[in-house]
Amino acid sequence: MEKLNKKFYEQELERLYIELVKLQTTVKKKGLRVVVLFEGRDAAGKGGVIKRIAEALNPRICRVVALSVPTEKEKTQWYFQRYVQHLPAAGEIVLFDRSWYNRAGVEKVMGFCTEDQYWEFLRSCPEFEKMLIRSGIFLIKYWFSVSEEEQEKRFQDRINDPTKRWKFSDIDVVSRGKWVEYSKAKDEMFSYTDTKQSPWYVVESDDKKRARLNCISHLLSLIPYDNEIPTKIELGPRPASSGYVRTPIEEQTLVPDLYEHIS
Repeated sequence: MEKLNKKFYEQELERLYIELVKLQTTVKKKGLRVVVLFEGRDAAGKGGVIKRIAEALNPRICRVVALSVPTEKEKTQWYFQRYVQHLPAAGEIVLFDRSWYNRAGVEKVMGFCTEDQYWEFLRSCPEFEKMLIRSGIFLIKYWFSVSEEEQEKRFQDRINDPTKRWKFSDIDVVSRGKWVEYSKAKDEMFSYTDTKQSPWYVVESDDKKRARLNCISHLLSLIPYDNEIPTKIELGPRPASSGYVRTPIEEQTLVPDLYEHIS
């Protein structure tokens, strides 16, 4: 399959941004609560999709949750407890960059949880999600699927680009050699949590641009929203000066203009 044309991608993304704004308007107006989970292998493209969705929306309405390693106190809590506090109130959208499914993925493969904790999660998770849905939350789950070859290519890109090396953690180094183990964990997770009420939607992500458009388009298809965007504001003429004299710019501490002579 050929890579998606860049010009088409940018035009289509711009169109989808307008639709996302319409969705946001409906979420705020009707007090909807939306939760979207983004899961998948390392370097599968989750972050890129989350970034594109969030950059088009008001951060007071749409927020991204990416939790770090649990603290010692959090490890003693009910497993879902630290995620519950980030669930949306009315009029909010929450995008989880990884979620409670950490237990069925990295924690299982890397041995960060016990077997009892793992199986309890698989038993409890469908019930937990049913409660969220019954409460009126729109719960949408995406799994980003990337080939082993494409993942390796992206890993190498991160290593060679100083601005991307922060994306490559110590866990990534170890998990790189556990492709089969992660595949087994994903299949086991799906067998328990890919339910009719709360299904997993798989996004093929070897082509990042195509994956972003497909995911955003699909997300928009799952939540009914009105064809309404914020009303255009008509700005009247600026009021006349009242005679106030502003402090001269030269008397203020300015950030040096390093690019003053570059056009």
